[in-house]
Amino acid sequence: MTEIRNVAADLARFKRRVIVIGMVVLFAFGLLGARLFYLQVVRHDDLAEQAESNRTAIVPVVPNRGLILDRNGIVLASNYSAYTLEITPSKVGDVEETIDALTQVLEVSPRDRRRFKRLREDSRSFDSIPIRTRLSDEEVARFAAQRYRFPGVEIKARLFRNYPHGEVASHVLGYIGRINQREKTAMEDWAEEDQANYKGTDYIGKLGIEQSYEKTLHGQTGVEQMETSAGGRAVRRLASHPATPGNTVMLSLDIKLQKLVEDMFGDRRGALVAIDPKTGEVLAFVSKPTFDPNLFVEGIDTESWKELSESLDKPLLNRALRGTYPPGSTYKPFMALAALQTGKRGASVVVNDPGYFNFGGHRFGSPEGNLGGVDMRRSIQVSSNIYYYSLANEMGVDLIHDFMKPLGFGQLTGIDLGGEVRGVLPSTEWKRNAYKRPEQKKWYAGETISLGIGQGYNTFTMLQLAQATAIVADGGLKRKPHLVLATRNTVSGEVAPLPQPPAENLGYTAANVAVIREGLTSVVTSGTARSVFAGAGYQAAGKTGTAQAVTQAQNTKYNARALEEHQRDHALFMAFAPVNNPKIALAVIVENAGWGAGAAAPIARRVFDYVLMDQYPSEADLAAVRIGKAGAPIGKPRVASEVAWPVAGTAAAAP
Repeated sequence: MTEIRNVAADLARFKRRVIVIGMVVLFAFGLLGARLFYLQVVRHDDLAEQAESNRTAIVPVVPNRGLILDRNGIVLASNYSAYTLEITPSKVGDVEETIDALTQVLEVSPRDRRRFKRLREDSRSFDSIPIRTRLSDEEVARFAAQRYRFPGVEIKARLFRNYPHGEVASHVLGYIGRINQREKTAMEDWAEEDQANYKGTDYIGKLGIEQSYEKTLHGQTGVEQMETSAGGRAVRRLASHPATPGNTVMLSLDIKLQKLVEDMFGDRRGALVAIDPKTGEVLAFVSKPTFDPNLFVEGIDTESWKELSESLDKPLLNRALRGTYPPGSTYKPFMALAALQTGKRGASVVVNDPGYFNFGGHRFGSPEGNLGGVDMRRSIQVSSNIYYYSLANEMGVDLIHDFMKPLGFGQLTGIDLGGEVRGVLPSTEWKRNAYKRPEQKKWYAGETISLGIGQGYNTFTMLQLAQATAIVADGGLKRKPHLVLATRNTVSGEVAPLPQPPAENLGYTAANVAVIREGLTSVVTSGTARSVFAGAGYQAAGKTGTAQAVTQAQNTKYNARALEEHQRDHALFMAFAPVNNPKIALAVIVENAGWGAGAAAPIARRVFDYVLMDQYPSEADLAAVRIGKAGAPIGKPRVASEVAWPVAGTAAAAP
């Protein structure tokens, strides 16, 4: 039976389907149009920026680090460029296997491996870490030919810091090193502008001037906009904003004088700080032994680090800034000034010195023996312990503390180097805070006695002693010691002197200062330092000192030969010259060298000769000073200004 179709119904049903499909298609096109409108109109700017960013890359341009110069323009820290071979651990399957494979192409020493391991421990897996530095052109070409074998390994051109004079002034200059994880975490708290300025920077100042003036030396990071391929490789540079080099830092330090002093210490330990009392400028800032800051630039290897950190001589310790010592007899002139200013004792008061001082059932002895009657001037000249035992007892610890504090003893001087320590200027309050047990907190009168001769709890830095000496030299005017004179803009060449606070007048009367100067002058003319300054072409004033490195029982005779080397007394000297118009004041200590006049004063004499007489010691004289066997200079001195730099023996660290 044949079915008869209802054409009208089929047609109506077809029309409905067409309408529905048409509406669906229209709706779909509507959605597509809306999406196109949203993407092309509403989000046009955002997507265009993303597209551009996919096509381009913003690369930071690290600025050249600023130079460091001495007062005469000699370069103390500079830069050089070199190729480095670097590994990004996150892009490498097996790092050790990769390094083994690299050794078939380039030389990779065990020291390179140790340094890489140390740097890797302080870095993140996606950081690029150098395995070799200072590649030659031949080595660069050799690796480039086989680069395809080493994904995650690449050659980069980097700027490196160079300290051309090696160990000379290393404690002043400090060094730069790779930014470690702790420093990266600290940077997260910086202002956004500062963080942006360190994009692409791998190195930062760690110690010394490099650290204190980091932002001045770093410069301003630039940027380059590069067009990149789909694979991310740079095709061409679209735009750039050049980096601004860091500013040059100009020091007050005289590097030739610095080198001379370091030479005179030889293999001995100690420190010297020399200051211009009229300005506070530091002319020499010596800590011995020193170290080579170039070791740290590329990341110091484990072996070298162990040698430096475990050495008994502690070459990494900045003794001038952080070494604290009892001042010994160099403290006596300041005690005398305290007596005059506070009215506790007049200059003409005579004290009998029988060679001992009895107090509280104890006898405090004196190596000088029976000196008889001594007034203030002679007490400085002959270094009478008994005079100052009795003076300390009369003044009391708190009065001593209150007078010495403005002089800078036990205080931060504010010098432009980080890490300065205070030392100890004792007082009753200090002892209450320093100890825990009640019986320890109490100050006993017997403890005051030894303070008068610079022993007991007294421990100060050579920087503090030099500053106090400069204050007396300039009649009571206190100036902030500083190492940086000015900065120079690398682009414009403009020199900007660093402003310094005005001098503080401590209010000493001229007559009282004159008494101290007379006493100090007599030390040089007829006292313990007379043989050292014989024939000097100027009049100096100073005080020798000997300070105990270990405590000895009262009335025990000192015998250096019976003690270990590190237990022997320290040799000290403080001085300024010329007396009537001081141009230099200094403090020097030679550790465990014994007598101040035998080890410390000869170094000071030659510093004065250099600054005031333009004299540089003869080789024979230098040799005698190094071993503590010198008095007045021997041989014909050289003309300091004519001695070529670098002076023979200066370790030049050429890139």
